[in-house]
Amino acid sequence: MAWDGPTDAPPTARIVALGPSLQPSERRILETILADLGAAVDSTAQELATTAGVGRASVIRAAQSLGYEGYPQLRVALAQELALGTSAERVTDDGTMLGALRAGVDRFGSRLGHTFSAITEETVQAFIGALDGANRVLVIANGLSAPLGLDMVLRLSAVGRPAELLSDPLAQQIAARHLGAGSVCLVLSGSGASRATLTGMTAAHDSGAQTLAITSFSRSPVAELADIALVVPPAGGSFTDELLHASRAALMLVTEGLVDVLVERRGGRGYEARATTLSVLGAAIQE
Repeated sequence: MAWDGPTDAPPTARIVALGPSLQPSERRILETILADLGAAVDSTAQELATTAGVGRASVIRAAQSLGYEGYPQLRVALAQELALGTSAERVTDDGTMLGALRAGVDRFGSRLGHTFSAITEETVQAFIGALDGANRVLVIANGLSAPLGLDMVLRLSAVGRPAELLSDPLAQQIAARHLGAGSVCLVLSGSGASRATLTGMTAAHDSGAQTLAITSFSRSPVAELADIALVVPPAGGSFTDELLHASRAALMLVTEGLVDVLVERRGGRGYEARATTLSVLGAAIQE
């Protein structure tokens, strides 16, 4: 399972997006690298293996899984990322509650560059084209991704692309099974492993509908099942952090941007629909 995303994606973004699907020994290597990028750059393959408590061969396999020829090439990429400051965390925690909040925002901001590192132009074009041309759009999102699903439906409806969202997993499955060819099932899942989401997605796939996904990990079950998947590496920096904090902020940024791209593609239809929405909002606001 080697990296198949953009060749210019930084190594830490590749690690976060691909890491959970790798073998345990490879994951230990990648976790060791994430813990101290500078030390990884200064280490030989054997030194890194010793630090991680695995064999040297695991270091080579991990580098190749990330899309590099070997560990020397991974070291160069890590050094470049450090030099460019794409992985720097400008933490400002001063021990106060406000400082802790600022530190969290700083950490998130330092990783914003990774948001689109696993997405290609071709994938976005295919995604937007399918969304625009579908005769019916069903959005599936559960757990902590559920608010993203509701937000996506509201945004799509506001620009003239009606979509539907059902909160009950069984209702999702029934609706998905009735989609059929020409329809789209849009799945939002941070972990990409929600059982309820996968069940509904499988029902949509079996109906003949095209399945689209926005998720955080490139080899997750949702990403593997989707016809078109947009992988947005989690801002937390690791699968463990994703489990602990389950931030959907990066996914939210991408979904908002996708709707804007859809409006641009639709041209006059999109602008007219947005203008209509604004007029309704304007009438609903009291002075």
